[in-house]
Amino acid sequence: MTKKMNVESFNLDHTKVAAPYIRLAGTTEGANGDTIYKYDIRFCQPNKEHMDMPGLHSLEHMMAEFSRNHHGQIVDISPMGCQTGFYLSVINDKSYDAIIDLVEKTLNDVLVADEVPACNEVQCGWAASHSLEGAKEIAELMLSRKDEWTTVFAEENR
Repeated sequence: MTKKMNVESFNLDHTKVAAPYIRLAGTTEGANGDTIYKYDIRFCQPNKEHMDMPGLHSLEHMMAEFSRNHHGQIVDISPMGCQTGFYLSVINDKSYDAIIDLVEKTLNDVLVADEVPACNEVQCGWAASHSLEGAKEIAELMLSRKDEWTTVFAEENR
């Protein structure tokens, strides 16, 4: 491994992970006792595959909107620049099982959606770059591999 970096994911050996998975990437303690839990929700195997941008963009909108119907302590959900997954941050909820449940419910919402929320020039910075069907395909594939979500590293699969 190279020198220790400030960004947690830069210290993760991406050649040793086995997507899809959901892992706690880190915690941050606030001055008033709150704790932010940041999760790495990895859809695609790093450096082998990635989500196409219109599908990823639509999935971002849908997960940002729909996830809040299932969990009241979401701080943010954002796509990774490498297009292999999302980061989810929640406040004061350390339950890994609750996060698994949240992701499953949210992706199931994507499968039955008939439109992408905020897919217009007023509410989105690149409204032309969306794909409802692409988002549904990504969600369906992730859900089909739910039994793998708790296994982060390839050697754990042996």
